[in-house]
Amino acid sequence: MHERAVDYLSSADRVLARLIQRVGPCRMRADRKSDPFQSLVRAVAHQQLTGKAAKTILGRLIALHPHVDFPAPHDLLANSDDQLRSVGFSRAKVAALKDIAAKTVEGIVPETKALGKLSDAEIIERLTSIRGVGQWTVEMLLIFKLGRLDVLPVHDYGVRKGFASTYRRKELPKPAELLKHGERWRPFRSVASWYMWRALELE
Repeated sequence: MHERAVDYLSSADRVLARLIQRVGPCRMRADRKSDPFQSLVRAVAHQQLTGKAAKTILGRLIALHPHVDFPAPHDLLANSDDQLRSVGFSRAKVAALKDIAAKTVEGIVPETKALGKLSDAEIIERLTSIRGVGQWTVEMLLIFKLGRLDVLPVHDYGVRKGFASTYRRKELPKPAELLKHGERWRPFRSVASWYMWRALELE
C-alpha cells in the first residue's frame, strides 16, 4: 500500500533505509470506519496511557451504552461526570469528552467527508479549540483516521525515542531538531513516523 513512500524514504535517508529493511513493509492503515467524534474520543482515552489501559477504559465506556456499538455525542452528554469517572477517565478527560461531544453537536467537529476537504493546518486549528484536544491528538486523527501521509508528530514520545534509537542518539531529539531532520522525509513523514514507532519494538 505504501510502496512508493517506502521507496522514497529509503532513497532519501540511508539510516532510515536500514530500519525499513529490518521492519519490512509499512502496515499503517487508516481507520475508515469510525467517525471523527469516535476518533477524538479514542485519542483522548489513549493520552498518557498504555494502549492496553486505554482499551480497557474504552471497553467500560462502551459497556455503559449496550444499545449501540459506540456511544454517540448525545449519549456522552447524558452521562454524568461520576459515570465517566467510574470507567477510568480522569476529571480532565471527562471535561474533554463532554466538550468533544458538545462541539460535535454544534458542528465544530464535522463529519468525515467535510473534514477530509480541509487541510492539515485547518483541521489542527479547528479541533484544538476543543478542551483537552491538543496538537498531538489531532495529529493522531490525521494519520490514523484520515490517512494523511505527511504528518510528523514531533512531540510524540515514541517517535522521539524511536529516532534516538535509530540514529544512535544518547538523548531524545528536541522537537525542532526532529522537525529539521524530517524535512528529508517529506511528503511521507507519517510513514517515517510509523517506522520510528516500530523501531521501539525492535529494542
